[in-house]
Amino acid sequence: MRRYDPHEIEPKWQARWEEEGLYTAAKEEDGRPKFYALDMFPYPSGDLHMGHGEAFAIGDVIARYKWMQGFNVLHPIGWDAFGLPAENAAIQRGIPPKEWTYENIEQQRASFKRYGVSFDWTRQFNTCDPDYYKWTQWLFVKFFERGLAYRKNAPANWCPKDQTVLANEQVINGLCERCDTPVVRRDLTQWFLRITDYAEKLLDDMEELRGGWSDRVLTMQRNWIGRSEGAEVLFRVAETGDPVPVFTTRPDTLWGVTFFVFAPEHPLVPRLAEAGGRAHELRALVEKYRAMPLTSREQAENREGVSLGVRVVNPVNGEEVPCFVAPYVLMEYGTGAVMAVPAHDQRDFEFARENGLPVRVVIKPPEGPTEGDQLTEAWTGEGVMVNSGPLDGRPSPASIDEVTAWLEEKGLGKRAVSYRLRDWLISRQRYWGAPIPMIRCPEHGEVAVPEDELPVLLPDDVDFRPGGDSPLARHEGFVNVECPKCGKPARRDTDTMDTFVDSSWYFFRYCSPRFDEGPFDPAAVSRWMPVDQYTGGITHAILHLLYARFFTKAIRDLGLISFGEPFTRLLNQGMVIMQGSAMSKSRGNLVVFADELNKHGADVLRVSMLFAGPVEDDVDWQNVSPEGVKSWLGRVWRAVHEASEGSGPDAEELRRIAHRTVKVVTTDYERHAYNTAVAKLMTLTNEIRRSLDAGGSAGESASLLVRMIAPMAPFIAEELWREVLGNTSSVHSGAWPEFEPALVEEDRVTLVVQVNGKVRDRIEVAAAAAEDEVRELALASENARRAVGEKEVSRVIVRPPRLANIVTS
Repeated sequence: MRRYDPHEIEPKWQARWEEEGLYTAAKEEDGRPKFYALDMFPYPSGDLHMGHGEAFAIGDVIARYKWMQGFNVLHPIGWDAFGLPAENAAIQRGIPPKEWTYENIEQQRASFKRYGVSFDWTRQFNTCDPDYYKWTQWLFVKFFERGLAYRKNAPANWCPKDQTVLANEQVINGLCERCDTPVVRRDLTQWFLRITDYAEKLLDDMEELRGGWSDRVLTMQRNWIGRSEGAEVLFRVAETGDPVPVFTTRPDTLWGVTFFVFAPEHPLVPRLAEAGGRAHELRALVEKYRAMPLTSREQAENREGVSLGVRVVNPVNGEEVPCFVAPYVLMEYGTGAVMAVPAHDQRDFEFARENGLPVRVVIKPPEGPTEGDQLTEAWTGEGVMVNSGPLDGRPSPASIDEVTAWLEEKGLGKRAVSYRLRDWLISRQRYWGAPIPMIRCPEHGEVAVPEDELPVLLPDDVDFRPGGDSPLARHEGFVNVECPKCGKPARRDTDTMDTFVDSSWYFFRYCSPRFDEGPFDPAAVSRWMPVDQYTGGITHAILHLLYARFFTKAIRDLGLISFGEPFTRLLNQGMVIMQGSAMSKSRGNLVVFADELNKHGADVLRVSMLFAGPVEDDVDWQNVSPEGVKSWLGRVWRAVHEASEGSGPDAEELRRIAHRTVKVVTTDYERHAYNTAVAKLMTLTNEIRRSLDAGGSAGESASLLVRMIAPMAPFIAEELWREVLGNTSSVHSGAWPEFEPALVEEDRVTLVVQVNGKVRDRIEVAAAAAEDEVRELALASENARRAVGEKEVSRVIVRPPRLANIVTS
């Protein structure tokens, strides 16, 4: 028998599978049910890393298992290929982003094949392919025509050194992640998608996802959308009469308002500063606040602010309270103005203490101080309304509905719903992205590029170095065009789209990647979608999934599809870390995927990832044992070889063990508990080894073992199935093993005997033991009787045949 050598067998089967087209999804109906297994788009920033190793091992097991269950599986692959890393690499290396990107795609493609991932390679595309981003642009135009895409002035994070806009996640502690320059805020006219139009649908349709998505992810989505019910109350500026609407979830605290705070960007601020005689004094401070990066403002711990010199009138009591401007209030949230109730909101309390403002208690706590100057922190709990005019004595917050009804009756406010969700800013002042297909005409304004002129191609001869404007804005041939409506000189929009746009509809394109009459073939989408299982990292649990859900609903409303949710089931894996931290060169704890693949082979690496723990948990590579997994696969190799040389049936006890293993491992596959499946397969391997050493046969059990390990360790399973066990077709296109019911029935089980909930004994009993028999055996147990002692038994709780709990009084 030759030694198990993954480096010998894996290249052979990789080539063979490709030659046979083993994983190509059937294009026509063939009687099998469909299963769409989707992995989250990889980004080609280099070769695969350890996180890819885990994520795609999990996704591949799901696809292979479904193949073996008789499904026609669609398991596609492509690359989310636009974005800032390619542009950074181009700047640093002096090579075009396209060249860097496609080189990395080829490298990752080769690594995926070495890793044995069962992708249908006939469906590959990349978001930077013109054949793909043509349809990204087409969808943008359709959204524009329906009023879902619009342009407005909005703040952005700006790096003065690199002369570029940064997303919030690219600002680290107020500094540019690329060059550590302090980031400022800059107002730019940018494109948005009106996702807020779908806020309620995004919330309501989560009901469809219950059971298929984790409660954790659904909660994260709900919190991001942030639906709040409350009241809209109209304050007025005493000096100017300007109305200032405010949304509040706590109208029961309106009588506790002692000041008012505006965001620096609020359109009323210049006018109010002028009216308050503070215009000259405030100008520099307001500009300073506006220049602060948005992330720094949100995270600021201090509560500095400056007076506007004007007051607003509280509609419920006619009281005039002073107005301030403060950086922690953002125009992007609510109405950009906050009614401050310092006694009952901690942020307002801190601002009041910082600025010497009054604190008035209007919700009296059950105990503790009731005067504002006695409070050491805001009271946010339940209580009774006080200092609240006609509503004194009402319980709070139970009184919120009553207060809202009173506001409506008096004409002072109305019921309202507010969302934390804001429209999606998709403009990026970069080169390497899908150009926004719009033209600005002096006469006709914003004009969409006609459909027959799509795609708007990225020019290759672009200076993509940082320089103040988008690289496309410096390309005269790209910018200067004719208006499609009037033919007069016009300018092309020079922003490119956020890469989240590319990844918000790619799963549709996989259904018909060569379709050239639209973004996808509706018939193909109707056949394959929704996605049956989506697998990927928890880091995309909010934005990517939210945007993909929004796109699906918007595309449905275009009349192209009939469903509103793209992913039926979702599985999020944890991170692969090292020594308790995320891997990085700077920390010195980087583990290189290619090195591990070269060292151990694909099967060992895949099984090591799957065996490391539950898929949702982080994997610390220092606790993973590839050598242990390789040793086990070596034992499988030897056991199957020896079993193939024997004849005759397996011993009855080995058959029972093997068929019981099929039953429990099938359950583990269904619930993605691959770590426990591996443990059970290791136990079966030992039982086969024991039977062989005793001179028995193990051919049937060895065959079951090979089929059960096939989704996790595809190369060794194929070698053993075809070359050793003598089968002519692939194990991966064969059937998942079934167990014989008679063999999995248990004759004897373990009865756990507890006394007051503590385990005191374990007794072997008949699987058919009835309640009376179980009770008698438990009470007769010497260990249990010793634990009971002199106490009186009040009752015995019996769950036959496995549990009996003796309760003493």
